[in-house]
Amino acid sequence: MKIKEFAQKYRMQADTIRFYEKENILKPKRRENGYREYDEECEKQIQLIIVLKELGFTLKEIQRLLILRNEAISTSCNNSTVSLLEEKIINLEEKIQFYQQALNVVQTLKELVKEEKYLENKEVIEELILLFFKSVHERGM
Repeated sequence: MKIKEFAQKYRMQADTIRFYEKENILKPKRRENGYREYDEECEKQIQLIIVLKELGFTLKEIQRLLILRNEAISTSCNNSTVSLLEEKIINLEEKIQFYQQALNVVQTLKELVKEEKYLENKEVIEELILLFFKSVHERGM
């Protein structure tokens, strides 16, 4: 499969595919004429990249995982992989907590403004927003 077809299949720009190649996270085979050939292995690779990106992995983290994936199985390799995944779990748990708090704030705001109660609840709304801002600011988000 050629780059244009491959990119379309995965709803990406060809430039994104080229960037992944440049970053060594996608490695298509080259034909004799120099054209890229995206085979089943490339499809597995791009599917993994898409899943990892959806899970919040950065390109650097994806690169690290792919390097570890291609290393010989060892205690060191396993420990590195587990460590990276533990970091990601902590990060995802923090995001879940943030979004749960954000959801609660939005639900509360909705209750405070529905039925044209904004003016009556204006001070409470402003205090709620200030408290959420402080919480977000303290987290560094």
